Amino acid sequence: MKTSLKLHRIVDFLALRKSIFALLSMVVLLGMGEKMSERFLPLYLVALGGGALSIGMLNAMDNLLSALYSFPGGYLSDKLGYKRALVVFNLLAMLGYSIVIAFPTWQAVLIGAVFFISWSAISLPATMDMVSSVLPKNKRTMGVSMHSLVRRVPMALGPLLGGGLINLYGETRGIRLAFVVALVLAGVALVFQQIMIEDKGRPSQETQNGERGLRLISSDLRNLLVSDILVRFCEQIPYAFVVLWVVKMNGLGAFQFGILTTVEMATAMLVYIPVAYLADRNTKKPFVVTTFLFFTFFPLVLLLSRSFWTLVLAFILRGLKEFGEPTRKALIMDLAPEGRKAATFGLYYLIRDVIVSLAAFGGALLWDASTIQTIVRTLGFGYFLLPFFERFAGPTLNFLTAFGFGLAGSLYFMAFGHDLRRAKT
Repeated sequence: MKTSLKLHRIVDFLALRKSIFALLSMVVLLGMGEKMSERFLPLYLVALGGGALSIGMLNAMDNLLSALYSFPGGYLSDKLGYKRALVVFNLLAMLGYSIVIAFPTWQAVLIGAVFFISWSAISLPATMDMVSSVLPKNKRTMGVSMHSLVRRVPMALGPLLGGGLINLYGETRGIRLAFVVALVLAGVALVFQQIMIEDKGRPSQETQNGERGLRLISSDLRNLLVSDILVRFCEQIPYAFVVLWVVKMNGLGAFQFGILTTVEMATAMLVYIPVAYLADRNTKKPFVVTTFLFFTFFPLVLLLSRSFWTLVLAFILRGLKEFGEPTRKALIMDLAPEGRKAATFGLYYLIRDVIVSLAAFGGALLWDASTIQTIVRTLGFGYFLLPFFERFAGPTLNFLTAFGFGLAGSLYFMAFGHDLRRAKT
């Protein structure tokens, strides 16, 4: 009896309702298949004769679709209900896997990838809508945190299993088998979610006829969005160059960089549950401000880190950026209008990710003067920028610019961010 009571308390504490448990199981199953195969797509493209251009097309498509899929994902969730929408998204992923399995050519891989490579992006609004619908307000951050925590299981194990298949069967056959496993796991997830997830049905027509388009983004949500965009510039400007700083500039090995990444992931996983517990019992704004500050100070601390152990501290700080990420997602859902939460979430991510996609390009200009020289010669204007970049371009300019964007975003949200205690109920 006591054991049963303790188990019930744990389940309640972690917000593991029946539908949430089914959702987390689906995330593991689909995520495992996705990470087993998707992480090795560049190898598969080369093995099939695709070359570097096909890899570049895949990477560009991944970034573009991740941004563009958010809004239609949210729109479908509001129109069909989250359960039916998740069925559609799962079937699309299965279609993509089937194309890659049936046609072993690099062109077919790119076509199939359109359907499965951004499954996480297209399904995230429906997932958040489900968490918001199934759980009360005082458990939403915990629900989002459990989703974020469980997502990292396939991120860690999927590449190991996929790599094992490649070692056993070779690149072409091994990766193709990984897609077969991904297809099977997606089918199991589809059956599981249909049995376990509660069906709330389609939203009423009256509810669906509310705000549309940019009007979904209220003034309070717009302040969060502006802050978020600035902070994501802080993250993305140095993102691709962190490995260069660690390996090339500080002389560490790839294995040591792998250790630093593990430290980051472990730190993130450790903070999810305790922070969710506190955020669900307090106003959410301080937790979002704190996570924005962790984003902000990472590039500055990274710039000052010149040894393995100082880099460990920097990557612990990088892991702590997840401190308030689930809280931020829960806050978006709280500020979104009723009946349009998934569409609002999708529109928010569409606007944010399309704008922030410019940051990676800007980061390259700040890091390498030769890049801006090439662009200036190609376009034929902007020669006044050359002396500046030739003198200052490099890690210092890249990291300090990122820090500046993060500081601006953090201060903006401190001043204008919405405190949940003033939220309309």
